[in-house]
Amino acid sequence: MLDGEEVSGTSTRSAAAAGLGGSLLAAVVLCAAGGTAATALADRHDLTVTPLTQAGVPVDVQSAAAPRSVTVGSVAEQRSRTSARASLRDELTSVMRELAQPDRARPSEPPVPQRPRSAAPTYGTVTSSYGARWSTTHYGLDIANSIGTPVVSTSDGQIIESGPADGFGLWIRVLQDDGTIGVYGHINETLVSVGQRVLAGEQIATVGNRGYSTGPHLHYEVWQQDGPKLDPAQWLRTRGVYVVG
Repeated sequence: MLDGEEVSGTSTRSAAAAGLGGSLLAAVVLCAAGGTAATALADRHDLTVTPLTQAGVPVDVQSAAAPRSVTVGSVAEQRSRTSARASLRDELTSVMRELAQPDRARPSEPPVPQRPRSAAPTYGTVTSSYGARWSTTHYGLDIANSIGTPVVSTSDGQIIESGPADGFGLWIRVLQDDGTIGVYGHINETLVSVGQRVLAGEQIATVGNRGYSTGPHLHYEVWQQDGPKLDPAQWLRTRGVYVVG
């Protein structure tokens, strides 16, 4: 029975302490308000109560009791701005790291098209090539086409003659950059003048039917400066230009 009474007594004291604690808490609140209920509660538990206002502690019961308000929208906006700043900072950091890499792949510019170094003098049908003809030799390459068809320089060079010529009617001679001379005969119209610099593929004349000619065509020859005349088709082939037709 002693153990039971001891347990019971302990429980009773714990309950009393809990009740006293709760009463004291209520008394503090009531005391802050200066009410008589606090005094009565203190008398019952043999306590001395001094109002907080008399103890020199200012108390605003209304402010203490009133619930505080928090503007949820303001907090959300602040968090959004903070997140945006963090995201921008991360993005800038990433860009700076990429720019700092010396071997960073950069967009390549499109390649510049290479200008041709050689070109066919015109286009059309090959009616006669370089070689022997009965009792003579044909030294040129004849390419037939309609009058007015463009004629271009086969190589970079300089115009050394442009005008009338026996047998050819009208011709152009170009001192080509390899030292040879390109000859363009039977042309209808010349578009260049002596001393002018021309490039491979640049138009210099038009196909004609002037001089001793059996029909509209271009007669093209290649001369060495010391006199011998070369096979123009072979000369073009060594430069990657093939004239067929």
